[in-house]
Amino acid sequence: MLPVKLSPEYFINRELGILAFNRRVLAQAEDDRVPLLERLKFLCIFSSNMDEFFEVRVAGLKNQIKYNSPHVSADGMLPKQAFAKVSPVAHELVDHQYKILNEVVLPRLAEQHIHFIRRGHWNDVQREWIAAYFFRELMPILTPIGLDPAHPFPRVLNKSLNFAVELEGKDAFGRNSGVAIVQAPRALPRVIRLPREIAGCDHGFVFLSSILHAHVNELFSGMQVKGCYQFRVTRDSDLILDDEETKDLRLVLQGELTHRQYGDAVRLEVADSCPAEMSSFLLGQFGLTQDDLYQVNGLVNLVRLMQIPDSVDRPDLKFANYTPSLPKELAKDADIFKAIRKQDILLHHPFQSFNPVIDFIKQAAEDPQVLAIKQTFYRTSADSTLMKSLIEAAQRGKEVTVVVELLARFDEEANINWAAQLENAGAHVVYGVVGHKTHAKMAMVVRRDEDKLRRYVHLATGNYHQRTARLYSDFGLLTCQEEISEDVNDVFAQLTGLGRASKLRHLWQSPFTLHQRLVKAIQNETEIAKSGKKARIIAKMNALLDPDVIRALYDASSAGVQIELIVRGVCALRPGIPGISENIKVRSIVGRFLEHTRIFYFYDNGAEHIYLSSADWMYRNFFRRIEVCFPLLDAKVKKRVFKEGLEPYLKDNTNAWEMLPDGTYEYKPSKRTSFGAQQSLMAEFGQEVLPEV
Repeated sequence: MLPVKLSPEYFINRELGILAFNRRVLAQAEDDRVPLLERLKFLCIFSSNMDEFFEVRVAGLKNQIKYNSPHVSADGMLPKQAFAKVSPVAHELVDHQYKILNEVVLPRLAEQHIHFIRRGHWNDVQREWIAAYFFRELMPILTPIGLDPAHPFPRVLNKSLNFAVELEGKDAFGRNSGVAIVQAPRALPRVIRLPREIAGCDHGFVFLSSILHAHVNELFSGMQVKGCYQFRVTRDSDLILDDEETKDLRLVLQGELTHRQYGDAVRLEVADSCPAEMSSFLLGQFGLTQDDLYQVNGLVNLVRLMQIPDSVDRPDLKFANYTPSLPKELAKDADIFKAIRKQDILLHHPFQSFNPVIDFIKQAAEDPQVLAIKQTFYRTSADSTLMKSLIEAAQRGKEVTVVVELLARFDEEANINWAAQLENAGAHVVYGVVGHKTHAKMAMVVRRDEDKLRRYVHLATGNYHQRTARLYSDFGLLTCQEEISEDVNDVFAQLTGLGRASKLRHLWQSPFTLHQRLVKAIQNETEIAKSGKKARIIAKMNALLDPDVIRALYDASSAGVQIELIVRGVCALRPGIPGISENIKVRSIVGRFLEHTRIFYFYDNGAEHIYLSSADWMYRNFFRRIEVCFPLLDAKVKKRVFKEGLEPYLKDNTNAWEMLPDGTYEYKPSKRTSFGAQQSLMAEFGQEVLPEV
C-alpha cells in the first residue's frame, strides 16, 4: 500500500524534464540517418524550444525566487533549488548544440558545397560585394547609440540581435564614453545569400553579424573600434492580466503585447569572443548574474538559420517529399455531409490530408442548407483558409460563432487580427471564459437535411492550423452521431452564454469532469487487477505532470495493471520503481513529425474504451483550461486508432527513447530489424498523390 502522501523522490522536476526532451530533440541533429539540412533544422528547433523554455519556465522560477515564494513543487524543490539544478544542464546542452553545429553540421554542409563564408575567408571580390551591400542595405537604417548621460543604455527588445562596440577617441562633440550599442533592425535578414559568381559555389552565405563586424567602424567616424561583440537578451514573456479588472480582453491584450518585448531579462547570450569586462557590463545592465550568461561559439540566434533548408535546392539533403492521402470514404463522395451521414470518418494527420477539415467548413460556408457554424480556434495560420471560409459564411448571412482564444501563447497578435476580421464580417466572436484558456478543438455545422436539422461535428487532438497539420501527428473525427453532437452543442453554449454546466452524455470536459473521470477510469483498472483479471492502460500524450493522476497510476501499477505510456515531452512519473511503478513503462518518440496525439486506452474487462483528447495530463489542462475528451463509439474507428495511434508506437525501435527510473532516457535502436512508427504510417497512407491546400 502506498503512503498517503508520496515523497518527492517519486516525481521528476518539470524543468529538468523539459530539458531532457530538448536533449532528445538535439540528438536528431547528431543522427547520421537524418538528412543533413534536416539536422540543421533540428538545431534551429532546439534553439526555438530553449527560447520558450527561458521565456516561460525559467522566467517563472526567477519570479518565484524574486518574491521569495515558499512554493515547493511535487519533486520537493524550492524555486531557488530548481534553478540551481536547471542552469548547469541548460549550459551543457547549449555548449553541445554549438559543438554539433561547428564540428559536424557546418563542415558536412561545406562538403556539399553549402558554405557559410566567415570574414577571415572573404576574397577581394566578396569583400567588395559585401561592402556595397553594407552601404546600400544596412548603413541607411542602422542607428548607433553612444552611451553617455544623454544616451542611457537603450531598451533592448526580447531576442533581438545587438552589438556592443568598444571605442577609443573622441567624437565631434568631444564625447568619449567608450561604449556604443548597435541594434540590428528585425527587418534585416540574419543570413545573406551571395550570388553564385561571387560566392564561388552553388550556395554561399554570409552572416549579417559578420558584415556588421567588418564595417562597424563606418558608423563611428574618426574613432577607433577596439571590439565589436554580438549579444542577445531573452525576457520574461508571460502576460499577466487582472481577471477582475478586465472589461474587454482584446483591448487589454493589445496593450499588454508591447510590454512582452520588455519583460524582465532572464538570459544573456554573447559571442565567446566577448571579453569578461564587457560581459559583466551587459549583465549589470540587465540585472543578471553569471549563471544567466551563455557564451556561444557562433551566432547568438540559431533560429534564424531555419530559412536555409528552404532556400537551398538540394532534395537529397532533406526528407523525401511526402504527400498525404485522402480517406477512402471521402475519395468516393465529394459531398462531405453525405459521407459523414454514412459513417464516422477518422482523419490521421499528417499521414492523411488536412483538406477534409478545410472542405468541411468551406462546403458549410457555400451550402444554402447550412444555417450555422460554430468553431473554436486556439492556434491557426496567418493565411488560414478556414478563417477565410468562416468570414465568407458570415458575409453570406449564416450564423457564424467563433471562439477565439486570445491568450494562446505567442499567437495572441495573430488571433486578435483574425477576431477583428471576423467581427467586421458579421460573425459572433467570443473569447471563451476569462481565467480558462479555450483549448478544446471543436467545430459544429447545423444543416437542414430535408425537414430535419442535423448537427455535424469535428473533434480533434490538434489545432486548426493547416501548416502544422503537415508537421504534427493528430487525430480528427467527423461525425453526426446525435449524442456526441448534443454534447458539443452544450459545450459551445457554455462558452458563449451563461449558466451551469450541463451533464454531458459522452464527453469528458475540463475544468468539470475530465480529471475526475480519468482518475476513475484508472481506479477501475486497479480494481479489476486486484480481482486477478487482466488490466491494461495505454496512454499517449505530450506531457504527464498531474500529481493526482501519477498517484493513481502508481496505485494501479502496484495492483498489477500493465501500463504503457508514450509521453513525447516532460514526464514527472518515475517508471520501474520496485513495488511502486515496476509495471509502468514510459517511452518518448522523437522523429520527423512532432507527436501531438492524445489517446487514452482502458482495457476494462475486454470492453477496450479509447478516448481522444485535446488535453495532456497536467494540472493546467484539467483545471485552468476548457478541454474535451471524447470516446470513439464506432468500432472501426476505434480499431484504427489502436492500430495506427498506439500499436506502432509501442513497437517503434527506431525513434523511441525509454525512460529510466532516475528520469534519464536511453536510446537503443534495433541492431536487427528496425521499425519506425512514423515511417510505417507514411508507407501505409502516402500512396495517393493529393495536392495540399
